[in-house]
Amino acid sequence: MSYQSILFDLDGTLLDTLYDLYASVNATLRQFGRPERTMDEVRRFTGNGAEHLIRCALPDGAAEHEVREALAWYQSHYAAHCMDNTKPYAGIMPLLERLHKAGKLLAVVSNKPDRAVKLLSAEHFQGLMRVSIGEGPGKRRKPWPDTVDAALEELGSKKAEAVYIGDSEVDAATAKNAGLPLIAVSWGFRSRDELRAAGAERIADTPEELLELLLA
Repeated sequence: MSYQSILFDLDGTLLDTLYDLYASVNATLRQFGRPERTMDEVRRFTGNGAEHLIRCALPDGAAEHEVREALAWYQSHYAAHCMDNTKPYAGIMPLLERLHKAGKLLAVVSNKPDRAVKLLSAEHFQGLMRVSIGEGPGKRRKPWPDTVDAALEELGSKKAEAVYIGDSEVDAATAKNAGLPLIAVSWGFRSRDELRAAGAERIADTPEELLELLLA
């Protein structure tokens, strides 16, 4: 099926953000005198927004006031450093350009803070995204469908002509909750086995494979 509107997750799907997330998490932990985390741990903690990331990164039993203070410090640090090493995965820009030329409506829907999503989208995607939405007031983060619904409304698109692309169990649940078909990608933060376990039936291993599925 050929889709008119294509909604993408950001981290692990379009952009390789892992090192900058890892660096900001560990800068935060050092600031608060807490043990640092490995890259693999940070990878596992991603997907449910900044608060979840920091709660997981802090040791068990951290006081609520420390979580709040660490979250605020992390958000400030990440906002200043979110483009230090982040870049699109190989093949992503040709994919987006091809979809744009085919007349598809493209959007980013992420659990990152809305300001960071818009900043990264503007920096890396060169106007190819019609809509870029992140976590903000009044909209529940994924896997709730709020941001997906908001993106579709801005696009002027119906669910029957849209598809959701992501790389995690959060994205699989988001697509289900929003009533959209899912195509998962295996080059991001979760393995093929993890994606299958989350219910993904269609998995693309390369941007070229994803393009074929989107234009079929």
